Amino acid sequence: MKKDDLIAPGHRTCAGCGPAIATRMMLRATGKNVVICHSTGCMEVTTTQYPLTSWKVPWIHVLFENACSVAAGVREALDAQGKEDVTVIAFGGDGGMADIGIRAMSGLMERGHNVLIVIYDNEAYMNTGIQRSGSTPWHAATTTTPAGKISKGKEQWKKDMVAIAVAHHVPYAATASIAFPFDLEKKIKKALEIKGPKFLHIHAPCPIGWYFSSEKTVEVAKLAVDSKMWALYEVENGEKKLTYKPKGTPVADYMKLQKRFRHLSEEDIKEYQKRVDESFGKMFGK
Repeated sequence: MKKDDLIAPGHRTCAGCGPAIATRMMLRATGKNVVICHSTGCMEVTTTQYPLTSWKVPWIHVLFENACSVAAGVREALDAQGKEDVTVIAFGGDGGMADIGIRAMSGLMERGHNVLIVIYDNEAYMNTGIQRSGSTPWHAATTTTPAGKISKGKEQWKKDMVAIAVAHHVPYAATASIAFPFDLEKKIKKALEIKGPKFLHIHAPCPIGWYFSSEKTVEVAKLAVDSKMWALYEVENGEKKLTYKPKGTPVADYMKLQKRFRHLSEEDIKEYQKRVDESFGKMFGK
């Protein structure tokens, strides 16, 4: 952890920003020999206000929908120049990558480009007003899925992006969390040793959109993993492996720190716990 940061301080992310932590960790693992193709989102708007930039590596901002398309093009251009050793990363939040950019992501994975796809997941469209995304958890309140007398927040379960990646027969797909930096670094380094499309989904809590105190970001992230709300695992050549055994912390302990779940009753949380346990059991048989 003594490596130099490749994202400079002084950017405009919020205090306690999970995606900012994820970005620093990612770049510590990749090193300087990398090109970042970055979709519109929290980390783009806060780190590159013209004429300034916080990025100490080659970086290109593209649209919400085409980070993976641009990354595929950059990869092919570098290969044509004999620069196969340069890492190319398609990088963005859950809105830009799991929703708006999923078609381009599917194309990149299906064609087999040697690109690492990284999603930092703060579970909503945070920089445009905390609107729900496909990655927003079940029953979480957002500005477009407000909780009230006739609604308990978002009605759909969180989108399983690793399963989508695996369905494209990628050689490596994994999840990570900002609360487990060495696990995150290990997975990035493993991914970069594999040729072809790779996928990493990083859980990165947002104090503003989840409504918790900014000094609790890492604590919330760890509770997500230990409560099984976010599993740490990898799928290598179709073989699934849990990389951290959660403690089985009650889901209620994770939720009570976040205002986006405060509308849920005890019965709602019991049902949530049951569904989380069932989902984890189906995935890992535990």
